[in-house]
Amino acid sequence: MAGAAGPPLPRLLLLLLQLLALPAGRGNRTGPDSLYVSEYFSQSAQKLSFYSWYGNAKLFHFHVPEDTVLLRWLLQASRGKGPECTSMEITVHFRHGAPPVINPLGTRFPANATVRPSYNISITLSSAVQNTTFVNVTTPAAGDWFIAAHLPEAAGRIEVKGFSTPCPYMFQADMFVLRLTDMPVLEPGVPMPHTVVSPAKPLHVKVFVPKHASGMRFQLSSCVTSEQRACNVRVLLGSITLPQSFQRSLTCTGSINCSLALDSPPWEKWLQIMVESLGTTNASVSLEMLASFTVCRPGSTSSFLNFISLNQSQAGARPGAAGSSAPAAGEAPHNVSSQRSSCLQSQPVVREDLDVVSVRYRLLNGPSVPVNSLSPTVLLLNLNTGMDSGGSLVVNLLLNKTSVSLANATVVACVSAASPVLSLNATQNCSTAFSQGYPLSVSTSSGEAMLIVLYPQTDDWFLSLQLLCPRGQGDCTSAEAKVTVFAYLTPCFNDCGPYGQCSLLRRHGYLYAGCSCKAGWGGWSCTDDTKAQTVGAQNLATLLLTLSNLMFLPAIAVAVYRYYLVEASVYTYTMFFSTFYHACDQPGVAVMCIMDYDTLQYCDFLGSVVSIWVTILCMARVKKILKYVLFVLGTLLIAMSLQLDRRGVWNMMGPCLFALVIMVTAWVHHGAKRRHCYPSSWKRWVFYLLPGITLAFIAISVYAFMETNENYFYTHSIWHVLVACSVAFLLPPRDKHKKPWAWSQKLTCRYQICQNDREELYAVT
Repeated sequence: MAGAAGPPLPRLLLLLLQLLALPAGRGNRTGPDSLYVSEYFSQSAQKLSFYSWYGNAKLFHFHVPEDTVLLRWLLQASRGKGPECTSMEITVHFRHGAPPVINPLGTRFPANATVRPSYNISITLSSAVQNTTFVNVTTPAAGDWFIAAHLPEAAGRIEVKGFSTPCPYMFQADMFVLRLTDMPVLEPGVPMPHTVVSPAKPLHVKVFVPKHASGMRFQLSSCVTSEQRACNVRVLLGSITLPQSFQRSLTCTGSINCSLALDSPPWEKWLQIMVESLGTTNASVSLEMLASFTVCRPGSTSSFLNFISLNQSQAGARPGAAGSSAPAAGEAPHNVSSQRSSCLQSQPVVREDLDVVSVRYRLLNGPSVPVNSLSPTVLLLNLNTGMDSGGSLVVNLLLNKTSVSLANATVVACVSAASPVLSLNATQNCSTAFSQGYPLSVSTSSGEAMLIVLYPQTDDWFLSLQLLCPRGQGDCTSAEAKVTVFAYLTPCFNDCGPYGQCSLLRRHGYLYAGCSCKAGWGGWSCTDDTKAQTVGAQNLATLLLTLSNLMFLPAIAVAVYRYYLVEASVYTYTMFFSTFYHACDQPGVAVMCIMDYDTLQYCDFLGSVVSIWVTILCMARVKKILKYVLFVLGTLLIAMSLQLDRRGVWNMMGPCLFALVIMVTAWVHHGAKRRHCYPSSWKRWVFYLLPGITLAFIAISVYAFMETNENYFYTHSIWHVLVACSVAFLLPPRDKHKKPWAWSQKLTCRYQICQNDREELYAVT
């Protein structure tokens, strides 16, 4: 594999250069007969985001066809040209078979989770607006390949949409493949002569691995150069996969015959073999290749018994079914003899699809499987649909301690992809020919084990179990252990816990899941409590954000005292929904939702904007009929705009500016009519308007420029207090013809309540 960066080039020119760089029509089989075909795949560019959780990484999904001998990625990164755009480093991750498992924040993964670092490169955007990088992979594995790109860690600042213009960073990945259309097929057990034309033209062949193959032996013989000298060649078996590649190499130097043995090759797959000459001259190399397989005979329950077991598990017990246990006991000697002659015991497993990226595996013969020392017990976990790699595979083993006759016996297990591990008793190494599995073990001292495979690659997965004894396998000949197996595929392990939310993400037609953590928790499944908030801190945050809304009570009291009953109703509405929205919006345990979250959020935003709208219109001192018409019309327009974009800055600034224009126009009209400044009282300016305006500007500054994820609970509480206090200062005094509330005077006579209301007297006929 190789990578290279270059200066920005026009996109069409880059495509032309790539197509010219990939050869077509030249072969290396035994002459110019083999045909290479260049293919090009592209996906639309995506806007990158700063990383805070997996949903910020932009995913690209490609499919590499069979018989591909060269894979080349064209990675193009660009940024905007504005002054807000600075130098930036883009991280790009690669993986075969499943989305890459990444950890840019350095957080902890859940216990029992297996994590292998992803292969990644960095692309730097400094002075250049665009960066072009090439990544080459020779003999790549066929199937799904994934690329994930993201920016560095997010700063955590809460930006109001519209106040600032973020710099756009774009990333696009294109894939070029060079495919051999007529790759020679190596028949098992049949020697096949071939010729390597020159060191610059390696030989490519493929061989199909049958099912139940426990071993493979590749042999190179009659290897001589055209000058009748001993050959000097290198053989590469298998394909390259990322982040880890287990491609096997065999170098034949100065010897006529050489061979390589492989354990547990991948079942029912084509295996690529590349032979390249290491000679310094252009002399051709003649050789003969032979591939042979050792295929074992699996021992398992008959298909008819499996079908009967499936029907009984679905239909339940029937009258007379108790007598069916007698034949099972009579089959014990036959089962023991089959175990001695077979290399594995296959247990039937049913795949049950529950939902998107949600699968449960059910054993037909019950949740417990028998495990012995003679041959491994193998379970097939089918994850090859192409839509299963976006979740987490969970395997849980529970040992029935009463079933083990030997106190120190151990059941070792291995979860592997493509082929099972069949030599657990000999090497206890959880590895196959081209992959590394995940080991597990249970014993009488530790009877439970769990394994979590994050984003398992698309393939057939196998669970192998075998009983081991400390003094050798001779002591375990007649011993048997019962192990209960629970295996399932879930979108998010443990549903991201109490401090996370499992989100289903989509890239075109591909679905995958990720956890979004809250309350300071982090990690892949929100299990890292390094920066977590305590329960006391969560309660404090909830109390501050909810009780700070009680500062609207003085504004409500002032509005009622000055006969602004409509305005007081709006403030009451805002206080109520803001209180319960923030009580529902909190992460962790301090949460209370009286209705749907989206409804509470909408009502909170609506009440906040309408409160500003009615306050400024009230300060304008326009005629009542005009004021109420503007109240209703403005509220309807604000409700519509919030439905379109709830977090847009102009949803708040638009009504504010329009109301300010109305207020200034009305004040100018009042001043021109009275021929002096309006409001005319200096006390009104000094003790009410200037303090209210100052509090409003401070509140807007805190809301727009100071809020972060860490300080949100107290900066937003300050916003509540400042806005509520500014409303109490900015409300104008009551009309002069209105008398203060005096309940004792108004209730002395029932006919005095309407004595000065001229409009109501005119309404009486």
